[in-house]
Amino acid sequence: MDHQPPPFFKLGPSPLARFMFFAIISVVLMVLDVRQNAMNGLRQVLAVAISPLQRLANAPAELLDQTGNFFVTQARLQNENTMLKQRHLMQAVQLQRIQAMQAENAYLRKMLNIQPAQRETAVAAEIIYAGRDPFSQKIIVDKGLNQNVKPGQPAIDDIGVIGQVTRVYPFSSEITLLTDKDQAIPVEIVRNGARAIAFGHGQDGTLELPFMAANADVQNGDILVTSGIDGVYPAGLPVAAVSKIERNASFAKISCTPSAGVNRHKQLLILGGAGREIQALLPEPSAHPEKTEARPAGRKRRN
Repeated sequence: MDHQPPPFFKLGPSPLARFMFFAIISVVLMVLDVRQNAMNGLRQVLAVAISPLQRLANAPAELLDQTGNFFVTQARLQNENTMLKQRHLMQAVQLQRIQAMQAENAYLRKMLNIQPAQRETAVAAEIIYAGRDPFSQKIIVDKGLNQNVKPGQPAIDDIGVIGQVTRVYPFSSEITLLTDKDQAIPVEIVRNGARAIAFGHGQDGTLELPFMAANADVQNGDILVTSGIDGVYPAGLPVAAVSKIERNASFAKISCTPSAGVNRHKQLLILGGAGREIQALLPEPSAHPEKTEARPAGRKRRN
């Protein structure tokens, strides 16, 4: 019996031909996106389209968090209220000192005929969700192009540096954390002023200082702050503390624990420019050595 379809039904390409066609199109689009960012416009449109869906998907978790926060005990509220009052008093004292230092700085600049320092701004943002890629350390926040957020701007919390804006959409932004394996940040050891480059380690949430000499003057507990030489991160922001040192014949393997993090709260600041105004809001490092030029590792300072 003949099972051929009637001639007035047109059969399309075979499944294999359609698969090969769409596979080639996909490969071409991926290559163009990697080489020339050809899909950036489409990515922006899709980000705007799925933004309501993302918020809707996060609504149950947010509702659960709000419900849990509502049923807190009275004792906890009183303790938090006491801590906030103490913190407010401490910050008030620091603010008075900062205002006096700013007035003195302005007077000295006027005497020396130096241009005033540029004033930068900051954008407060809230974390929407963490990145879905298990091999990267990224978060998505609710501020984007509409709030003048730009790629490359640093992100901080009340303790120190969190990461850097790497991708911006109209209503949201992607921030890559310092612990990501593709991130690097110039740092300075507070104790002796030695400079280095800290790289994210990846999955374990730590930083490392590679290419350090075995006799480098680094100790457990040393505080690392931004050196400011890259022009992205302002100088003096806390980054990490040295937690583990392994020395061999040539180099030292140094691991560091980040000072800041996104596990404690959902709010952060995205700095515009160098963000020097925000340094006053951060806690000062535990040591305050005199600023000296970086010296080669293992060489003692001459008196």
